Amino acid sequence: MDMNKTEVSTRARILVVDDDAWNLAVLSTMLQPHYEAMGAPSGELALQIATGSAPPDLILLDVLMPGMDGYEVLTRLRNNPATSDIPVIFITGLDSVEDEEKGLKLGAVDYITKPYCLPIILGRVHTQLELKNARDRLRNQNVYLEAEVAKRLKENQQVHNQLLQSEKMAAIGQLAAGIAHEINNPVGFVTSNLKTLDIYKQDMLEILDAYEALEAACTSDETALLKIHSLKQQKDFSFLRTDVDQLISESRQGMARVAKIVRDLKDFAHAENQEWLWADLNSGLDSTLNIIWNEIKYHCTLNKAYGDIPKVYCMASQINQVLLNLLVNAAQAIPEKGEITVRTGQIGDEVSIAISDTGSGIPAETLPRIFEPFFTTKPVGKGTGLGLAISFDIVHKHKGRIEVESSVGKGTAFTVWLPINPPAEVVTKMEN
Repeated sequence: MDMNKTEVSTRARILVVDDDAWNLAVLSTMLQPHYEAMGAPSGELALQIATGSAPPDLILLDVLMPGMDGYEVLTRLRNNPATSDIPVIFITGLDSVEDEEKGLKLGAVDYITKPYCLPIILGRVHTQLELKNARDRLRNQNVYLEAEVAKRLKENQQVHNQLLQSEKMAAIGQLAAGIAHEINNPVGFVTSNLKTLDIYKQDMLEILDAYEALEAACTSDETALLKIHSLKQQKDFSFLRTDVDQLISESRQGMARVAKIVRDLKDFAHAENQEWLWADLNSGLDSTLNIIWNEIKYHCTLNKAYGDIPKVYCMASQINQVLLNLLVNAAQAIPEKGEITVRTGQIGDEVSIAISDTGSGIPAETLPRIFEPFFTTKPVGKGTGLGLAISFDIVHKHKGRIEVESSVGKGTAFTVWLPINPPAEVVTKMEN
């Protein structure tokens, strides 16, 4: 037999256990050219070697030994999880069928009777080592597959969570589109009416100017003049003339504000477009801030420091969702009064959006878990624990990253880094 065919078994460790020194020497000499042979003259020493730092790959075990015989050694090996998988071949002078059956029932993989025959011993050792290697590979493969299954289950759960959130955002987008349509109609005719009213006001004021000129020229009916003067004073006519201009101007500004909110809501939701596109992140920030301004304005001072950044190829609606989550978290982290600072900039092929607050901060022991799905430190009803997890997934899908720094009592800063150009897989889809 050519023992060089199998590289795996070439230097495998073989433990020979026999109380007869001559048998021990003969077996070790037979094995040494092909394997790393170790010897043990007793069952007790064999167990110590088997449970040591360099356990054998296979054991050749004599049955008849003083003190602890081979059957007891095998029983102890099989009862110990650390040694239960080591293959054991009995080599003994006991040649009855009953002895062989007993050995195999206890867990021996083979049974060789004396006198020794070198080719048979080497062949059976080789076979059992190959079987052990195959079992080890199968076990390692099973461990790997179990880890992969666990990983896929976790990824599937994250995808499921993101799908839930995406469906929610899609519903919000449809709702936003519907609200924008419903609001646009009254905004349109009120704005038109205000424009017409402004024209009517000018016409009425021209008529009033003509009456005032006539009033100044008419002196024949003093009673009528006194009545007119009294009515003008009573109604505060001079104030009305100036205030009506201001009221119309404020109304037009208010309607322009409503119209801008509607536009920003549509831009934020992007209900009609869920595709990759070149987006102005500064504009997206303004739209998002406009949407949640009511959440911020009463207790937060907003500082904006926008840099001159290029457009970024991204899913604009999803990036807006990230910005919304971070801004709402910043506002909710400030219990009474504080500041929120929004900065944008560019370094190399990346742009950054930094959102910092002067809120309560995040404890160091909590910081590593903030991106875990369903993890939240907010009171019940205030958060689902999905916002940051979804944000992390969105940014990761864009081949970007989110960095966070926080200090308890001082505040928190999240920085989103996004590549300017589209990811490679998106480029591939564009080319196809």
